[in-house]
Amino acid sequence: MVDERSAGAVVFYMEDNAEPEYLLLHYTAGHWDFPKGNIEAGENEKQAATREIREETGITDVEFLDGFHMKIEYKYRHGKRLVQKEVVLFLARTRTHQVTLSHEHIGFAWRKFDDAMQQLSFRNAKNLLSAARDYLQKRSLAYR
Repeated sequence: MVDERSAGAVVFYMEDNAEPEYLLLHYTAGHWDFPKGNIEAGENEKQAATREIREETGITDVEFLDGFHMKIEYKYRHGKRLVQKEVVLFLARTRTHQVTLSHEHIGFAWRKFDDAMQQLSFRNAKNLLSAARDYLQKRSLAYR
């Protein structure tokens, strides 16, 4: 049974045919991950992802790439309670490189694939990034 549902995105920036740079956020808990947050009442998944990207990074120009939609599930402790969380993630391109962080984060980084894989904290985030890169390569949108 899912207790919480969130949405977010692998956000990337790419000039012309250059290698994409992926946006990583440094959370106050110490880990590095992608922008994401809880789906609020009345929102669909993409609306929640768009809002979370805007709130967490200040980026407002995101273009979701059709066909990329992944779910990850994990458990975490909130006090003594074990919470089952489901996160729906999209792939989104931005033409904005400037980031304005929210209070929820202590840093950010734009990283090319190999560096992003090293910096991400969790295996499920690394799997997500690999899937995003594969998706871009199959559509000839990414540096090979």
